[in-house]
Amino acid sequence: MSIWEYANPVKFIRTTDRILPWVSVAAVLCLVTGLVWGYFFTPDDYRQGATVKIIYLHVPSALMAINAWIMMLVASLIWIIRRHHVSALAARAAAPVGATFTIIALATGALWGQPMWGTWWAWDPRLTSFLILFLFYLGYMALWSAIENDDTAADLTSILCLVGSVFALLSRYAVLFWNQGLHQGASLSMDKEENVADVFWYPLLVCIAGFVLLFVALVFLRTQTEIRARRSRALLAREGRT
Repeated sequence: MSIWEYANPVKFIRTTDRILPWVSVAAVLCLVTGLVWGYFFTPDDYRQGATVKIIYLHVPSALMAINAWIMMLVASLIWIIRRHHVSALAARAAAPVGATFTIIALATGALWGQPMWGTWWAWDPRLTSFLILFLFYLGYMALWSAIENDDTAADLTSILCLVGSVFALLSRYAVLFWNQGLHQGASLSMDKEENVADVFWYPLLVCIAGFVLLFVALVFLRTQTEIRARRSRALLAREGRT
């Protein structure tokens, strides 16, 4: 069995219809477990107090905001190279989900940063690159909406996705590229000195798993919707010509 078989829209819908309920239930279970565990059964931080518990929303949403764009990049490359329509529609479907995660990350980052930094916003390298990434999300969605021909829109948005990937990488590694800035290092790290304490780490992993599964479920659902919308537009255009 080849992965390219799922470029067939009918097979993609049929397969994701079977997977979607399981992924959705798993996402809800992980999110509820991780958030309840993290917010109610972990102690306050000795420096940050209860504010540290924003980590259970901020870190997973920031992680998925970046990885959503990377997923869009892979799907866009598949479209450019192999011209599979499902991949282009999957990238389009992922954009609003990734943009929502980016908004959550920016909002929770402001809530977390204000008591720690004394300001809601700072032109920190990672914060700035994250804001630019959000603007790329908006531009990507606007470009899809502005162009009537789906193939042309897929071509142009794929190019935009390639450019925006630079900022996705900057958002992830800005703290490493620049030693200056208010933003802390990675919460999940191989370095024990930098990684969060185990009492916060385990529920955080459960929350991350929940966000990943939620992203997969939403992208499956939205891709199915995009496939059906494209099919409807094609049928309407065919009827208009007859």
